[in-house]
Amino acid sequence: MAAYGKFTDEELTALLIEGDHAAYTEIYHRYWKKLFYIAGKKLGNMEEAEEVVQNIFMSLWNRRAVITITTTLGAYLTTSVKYWIIKILDKQYHQQKYAKSIASNVLDDSTQQWLEFLDLKEILDRYVSELPEKCQLVFNMSRNLNMSQKQIAEELNISEKTVEAHMGKAIKTLRTRFNHFFLILL
Repeated sequence: MAAYGKFTDEELTALLIEGDHAAYTEIYHRYWKKLFYIAGKKLGNMEEAEEVVQNIFMSLWNRRAVITITTTLGAYLTTSVKYWIIKILDKQYHQQKYAKSIASNVLDDSTQQWLEFLDLKEILDRYVSELPEKCQLVFNMSRNLNMSQKQIAEELNISEKTVEAHMGKAIKTLRTRFNHFFLILL
């Protein structure tokens, strides 16, 4: 194990990709304190910070065969922490916003909610109509007709992987469009 301590990050990364558990352990020991400190400082909750670091290292091990690190290993792991923190803070923000919304809406505003739902549905329909034709078709079959990927593949005579790719593209595009939409509203 001591020999791994002398390896560079690049050497450890190469060994990690090959599935070397000792290299993974060295990376963990080399970076966990730094990552934990960053997460703890930003989140203010040591349990969440610990969970973030655990998730990052689990993901690193699970994705080792397909991982592509274009920066230094330290920068890659630090960026991973930042993304996890953003996800957690975003989730907390939305939970707080939702809780405030529930607390302030004691009166029944179902008509207003229904109108807002219809507006969002109209926006979603418009965004879906702007997708490429195949993506639209696959998305509508999945979401509106409740068809499985296998059923869609059989119906359209394409592979399930192609269906999955179309759904991924559609969802990614719609998520981006809706994120932009919601940022405008804020």
